[in-house]
Amino acid sequence: MSQLTVHVEPVIEDDVVLLTVPADVGYLGVLRTATAGLAARLHFALDEIEDLRIAVDEACAMLLAIASRDAELECRFSVTDDALSVEVAVNTVRGARLPAESSFAWKVLTALTTAASATVEDNRASIRLLTRRSP
Repeated sequence: MSQLTVHVEPVIEDDVVLLTVPADVGYLGVLRTATAGLAARLHFALDEIEDLRIAVDEACAMLLAIASRDAELECRFSVTDDALSVEVAVNTVRGARLPAESSFAWKVLTALTTAASATVEDNRASIRLLTRRSP
């Protein structure tokens, strides 16, 4: 049985939105839609919104390639006055590695966002994207 969990946590400095979906390509539309909605809330330009949607999609695709069976894709959106930070994480198969920073996938992430980083530790991988709104 598939389950979609949405949880909103108010934080002093940021608004944080947590989405958890099955680690399946069929659920990426949910994360793309949430990304666009939150970026629109920050009054990002249409091009910036589309760039961020593509970046989130690419980050998720990288993680799905190494996700363990029956894993859940966790997405944490942190909203500030001028930026949207997106962290996507998944449990991985043993010995999983993300593509090298010189790969095309990373070139896409760094071209479409203000900053991108990743970690892989103890069978868990995460990718963090930061996009600041244009002045």
